[in-house]
Amino acid sequence: MNNRNNLLPPRALVLLLTVVLATGCDTSAPPELTKAEPGIIPPSTQRQGDPVKGRDALLNRSVLSCGLPYEAYVASSGNPSPEYDLPGRRGRNAELPYRLTAFVADSGVELVTSNCLGCHAAPLNGELVVGLGNEFLDFTGDPVIAVEGAGAYVEGEAEAREWRRWADRISAVAPWSITDTIGANPAQALTVALMAHRDPKTLAWSDEPVLPPPPIRVPPVSVPPLWNVDKKHAMFYNGEGRGDHVRYMILASTTCTDSVAAAREIDTWFTDVRAYLASLPSPRYPYPIDQALADEGETLFNANCRKCHGRYGERETYPNKLVALDKVGTDPEIAEMAYHKADRFVRWFNGSFYGSRYGGVAETRATPALGYVAPPLDGVWATAPYLHNGSVPTLAALLDTHARPTYWRFDGAEPDYDSETLGWGYVMLDAGQDQYASIDEQKWVYDTTRPGYGNRGHDFGDELSADERSAVLEYLKTL
Repeated sequence: MNNRNNLLPPRALVLLLTVVLATGCDTSAPPELTKAEPGIIPPSTQRQGDPVKGRDALLNRSVLSCGLPYEAYVASSGNPSPEYDLPGRRGRNAELPYRLTAFVADSGVELVTSNCLGCHAAPLNGELVVGLGNEFLDFTGDPVIAVEGAGAYVEGEAEAREWRRWADRISAVAPWSITDTIGANPAQALTVALMAHRDPKTLAWSDEPVLPPPPIRVPPVSVPPLWNVDKKHAMFYNGEGRGDHVRYMILASTTCTDSVAAAREIDTWFTDVRAYLASLPSPRYPYPIDQALADEGETLFNANCRKCHGRYGERETYPNKLVALDKVGTDPEIAEMAYHKADRFVRWFNGSFYGSRYGGVAETRATPALGYVAPPLDGVWATAPYLHNGSVPTLAALLDTHARPTYWRFDGAEPDYDSETLGWGYVMLDAGQDQYASIDEQKWVYDTTRPGYGNRGHDFGDELSADERSAVLEYLKTL
């Protein structure tokens, strides 16, 4: 396997290594299956960790224990330099793009793999912001092509075994890692696809699915910011991740973690990572603010938005409210799929190590509901596009349904921030994906007429006047 063809494009290889982190059956009685009702989500005690150790782990470790041999990575990518200064990256990691982590496997082979920052860190005004969801990732390509291309640079038996293990896992779940729109994240589809290949009791991997896999069509998901972790009582847009947050955060480890002992070891150090994430501040708005207008907007916000999104400032509160689908009105597909079509995966989680009790404190249980959680709004100005599927490009459009484009695309691979509408620059289009001839053109088009991509709902801003919406927008800049 030492064929020296053209190098893989560095960006493509980094995305390849990121693709699986976007996250014999047991015949005993299945775990109890519970589903939640809309309303207030109760709190769960979280394990305490060390934020300093957590930051170091986030920057220098990965929950993935398989990857591409380092020498093959260098040969196939050209060994690109880090794009951003990220203090705290150590050793080999200081030489790699921020989305990649190097480590030595038990075999003695040095590997390169993806880490959490691949999806949960993004550039903002020229700086990398840890905790900001990356909305510009391109998961539209087939990762198997890049995997096999990288394999051409692997030399040595031990290296070949490590590469083959990594390649086989990616190949098994590749159909659930491919989106058809830039910015859409496949993490949720990938997670359940991985569950289909693992015994819930032992976590042993099976090349053949042990559960019927999920539908291959991958619904779009927008990556939420992580600086709000400590406010949330449940993980995920539909609030189903109740109990210990760490157990949900490490689900991407199911790509390579083949035993409960290995999962428990990751769980131990990731408790510190969650502690660090819980300490993250939200980014401050970097442009001028009309404070008088913002004050007017605060009054309007507290009168119209506080009951769902909370109060900010000196008397800060956040209700953790799960809003019913018929109330919020946003695209229902993600919530309905989890509620009506994913019982086998909910049972898998609840019956596995990930759903077990931790320290005798509480249970961790996946509990889907027909609704979405109204999120905290700290740093909301930086988190475009909006709604759980990323269907609304700006905050201005979120507050005015008549301003929402049916078809749109980002204004380039790295668009400028629009400080007027509060979102990334975008271009309105006249037609959906089907009207474009090539895949390269189609993948840029966000088409809100497609199932799962809808931009309807959350129409509460329509009740405000244009001047009132402007005031609320000004206030949201201050959060």
